[in-house]
Formats: sequence, structure tokens, C-alpha cells
Amino acid sequence: MLTRLLALGVVIGVAGWWLLASGNDVPEAVVAAPAVPAPAGESSQAGPGSTGINVAPAERAPAAAADVGRPAAGATVAPGPSGLLLPVQGITAAQLQDTFTDARSQGRVHDAIDILAAEGTPVLAVADGTIEKLFDSERGGLTVYQFEPGGTYCYYYAHLQRYADGLAEKQVIKRGDVIGYVGHTGNASPDAPHLHFEIHRLGPEKQWWKGESLNPYPVLRGEQALP
Repeated sequence: MLTRLLALGVVIGVAGWWLLASGNDVPEAVVAAPAVPAPAGESSQAGPGSTGINVAPAERAPAAAADVGRPAAGATVAPGPSGLLLPVQGITAAQLQDTFTDARSQGRVHDAIDILAAEGTPVLAVADGTIEKLFDSERGGLTVYQFEPGGTYCYYYAHLQRYADGLAEKQVIKRGDVIGYVGHTGNASPDAPHLHFEIHRLGPEKQWWKGESLNPYPVLRGEQALP
């Protein structure tokens, strides 16, 4: 019996040596790794290069809320759709009040906005154009009628304390030029100096004293373009 066991051992040893010498590899056993359940709310599908084991992703930072309507830092804020400048120096759009439909004496409607400011505050041209008429009226006091270059619109400035030095009819002016100063001439109260400002859409006759009245309030605030 012992002799048979020794002989069997020799045969196994020789067979093993022959397999190693011949270069034949013994394949390794393939063991399937058990799938690990994905965390709740995460996909269990393995992506390219995945080991088949799902790992919970790193915690994501919350998305920043969008600053709707707020320009990025350093950006230049474009003028409103009308492109008109506020006609009183130092006054912002937030300070404007809509007085367009306010009642006036003798059943009239205002057809303008009043921009309150200190006496003598510079009044600025809202756009490029031409001084069509300088007029001293009973109600408006010292007034300026300005036509824009295309002759479609007329801008009317009233209750001025005085005109800018050298201002003259048919003079070409640029947006932002000083054309006068806030006052209370005409029927304005000396206790409330202000600029009375109107916008008219002119007819084909281009008459400075006539035209369709447009509300300056939404236009100056950049909320509405001139029609």
C-alpha cells in the first residue's frame, strides 16, 4: 500500500512539472462580487470604468439663486428702451411720480409729469435735437420746445427759472446739455419749484404747440419705449 502511494506521488509530481514546463497557465476562478444596493435617490447603473460597486456621490453644494434682472458686477447698465435722459440733474427714476392724469384747473388734465427739485437745479436735454421754440407763457412761464432730429417727437420743459446762457432757437443740442434751470415761473407755486415735462408726438405739420400727449413717466423710467 505504501509503495502504491509513493508511486502515485511521483506521477503527480511529474505531471505538475510537465504542465509548468509547457507554459500552460491554470486559469483563476472568477468570483462574482455581490452588488451593493445604491443609496436612495441615486442611480444604480454603473458608468464607464465602473467597478460595479455603487458609491454614494459627494454632497453637492446648493445652486446659487439667480439674480434675476440684476447686472453682473462691473457690467454697464444700458439706458431704457426710449434712450431718454432724466431731465433734472441728480434726480433718479425712483423719485419720479406719475402725475400725467392729474386734474388741473378749468377741467384740464395735466398731460405731463412734475419733477420736484431745488430752485436752480440744472435742466438737461433728454435727447439730441433742436431748440424749436423759446416761449414765455402765462401758465408755463419760461418754456423750451425741443424737436428730436427726426421731427417725430417734441419735448416740452416749463416753469424754468432761466434759460442756459446762450440758448437760442434753432440751436442744435446734445443729450445731457444744460438748457435751463428749475424754477417756479408761470403758475407754479414758489413753495414747490419743479420742472413740468411733456412729450408730444407731432403731426405732419410739425407744429410745436400741437401734438398727441404721451405719458413721460414710464418712458423716463425705462419701462416703455416711445411709440
